[in-house]
Amino acid sequence: QVCLVESGGGLVQAGGSLRLSCVASGSIPSINAMAWYRQAPGKQRELVARISSGASSTNYADFVKGRFTISRDNAKNTVYLQMNSLKPEDTAVYYCNRVLITSTRTTIPLGSWGQGTQVTVSS
Repeated sequence: QVCLVESGGGLVQAGGSLRLSCVASGSIPSINAMAWYRQAPGKQRELVARISSGASSTNYADFVKGRFTISRDNAKNTVYLQMNSLKPEDTAVYYCNRVLITSTRTTIPLGSWGQGTQVTVSS
């Protein structure tokens, strides 16, 4: 069973940057796509970005396009989320997960959720 641990969150001013990391305790199966999600207080968890198993394809939610970059290093069992030009509305707990991307391009999380990492952006 793969256990995912997120880190790298913190408090940053608007316009600042953070780099989140998601490390798997076991090997991330190379066939698994990976994704970052976030959940703000009082809101549902939402998909932020996803990356294909071979890192050849990435997709982003409209609200982060041009600001966030997802990447992965399968040799290190790690997925990253580089977040630039942060806005107060990016404040949330960020989670990673293995995902299945269906034929209709729906993203389905596969594993258990970790504790996430808190990102707080001050105005």
